[in-house]
Amino acid sequence: MMKLKKVCAAALCVLLAVLCMTGCGSKKVGIHHAEITVKDYGTISVELDGDTAPITVQNFMDLANAGFYDGLTFHRIIPGFMIQGGDPNHNGTGGSENTIKGEFKNNGVENKISHTRGTISMARNSISMDSASSQFFIMHKDYTGLDGDYAAFGHVTSGMEIVDQICEDAIVVDNNGTVEYENQPVIESVKIID
Repeated sequence: MMKLKKVCAAALCVLLAVLCMTGCGSKKVGIHHAEITVKDYGTISVELDGDTAPITVQNFMDLANAGFYDGLTFHRIIPGFMIQGGDPNHNGTGGSENTIKGEFKNNGVENKISHTRGTISMARNSISMDSASSQFFIMHKDYTGLDGDYAAFGHVTSGMEIVDQICEDAIVVDNNGTVEYENQPVIESVKIID
């Protein structure tokens, strides 16, 4: 009987160790913070809501931690609507190697974050709800018509004056907010704080 207790205790210790290695300390959900530094503008601080959009937040953090966003740009700017960046092609056609599930209502995921001023959300193509990759946008003004169709995953906590200035300075060449490469604000870095 004593031997059985020792075996059970050892098995329980191994199970707890495995659970801690696979889940404890992992930053897959919860509230996290990031800083988006834009050359010649400053830093936009954002709070990431991994409880509402865990796949999206983890993807954003993984890309940021890998340095993916460093040196990319805001290629699409529509004053009164949003600024969009995170495309390695600098024109809205690129992304990272992976796409993720769209965490929004019309794709079967409850997401109550509304697309109001300062919300950060994932861009995707119009063909697939699960086509988000690396491109993200920050709302310049409220546009709740996006709610339910795009994965909002946090909000700006400081630095909205930078978004305002980027929108004011933008030289767009069409009604879709296209900014020529040489005029695109550069994302120096995206750093995950916690």
